[in-house]
Amino acid sequence: MAAESYGTARKPERLAELANQYGEQLWTAELDVTDVPQLRAVVDRVFAELGRIDVVVSNAGYGTFGAAEEFTDAQIQAQIATNLVAPIQLTRAVLPHLRGQGNGRIVQLSSAGGQVTFAGGNLYHATKWGVEGFFEALVGELAPLGIGVTLVEPGISRTGFGASLDIAPAMEAYAGTPIGQARPAMEAPGGITANGPGDPDKIADAIIASVGVEPAPRRITLGSDAYEWVHAGLTARLQELESAKELAHSTDLN
Repeated sequence: MAAESYGTARKPERLAELANQYGEQLWTAELDVTDVPQLRAVVDRVFAELGRIDVVVSNAGYGTFGAAEEFTDAQIQAQIATNLVAPIQLTRAVLPHLRGQGNGRIVQLSSAGGQVTFAGGNLYHATKWGVEGFFEALVGELAPLGIGVTLVEPGISRTGFGASLDIAPAMEAYAGTPIGQARPAMEAPGGITANGPGDPDKIADAIIASVGVEPAPRRITLGSDAYEWVHAGLTARLQELESAKELAHSTDLN
């Protein structure tokens, strides 16, 4: 039986359970998405072996936490390389193939944190806001080619995301700030996702269902927390814009 789905991971053993469950239906490979030559080689191999791919899901990523000056240069570079540069390079690698077959769908995992921000998440937010900008611009760019793009914005769900946070060493200067006050929750076993309201299975089902919707939804926001945060954030930004209307118009040439 030919494989029907292809999955990659930096640590292939994380896919072992799925591989055991689906057998020859699932093809797996080791892939560090920050290794661009390896990424391109794996993408070309997958398309060559399968012939065509209908849906590309980009889900690689992790979070960092801390004040801006607490991060090391290496932490900054690694976060941006994984969360922002890698999705861009994956997209660049798959586009020639999707164009060649005349259709396809790209599903990019973003976050409610791609629309709103919280203290201590500045670097993570920078990558997710960057992802939002890049993939929203792709919508109009790729629609004429028959390729749809969807951004997925989950809230806090009960995954291993919280346990895998890269937390910067604390500086005493931030002990009494919101960042310092949030540290115990971030550093607790399982982190912030241990008791999140989101159901990973329902989120996965919603993502799968979205690929059957035409035209491709530009965004799907998943989780009651994500909805409330994004709604409040967009409302506040719109109010701020409206309050600046007179100023904006005053700077035009007379």
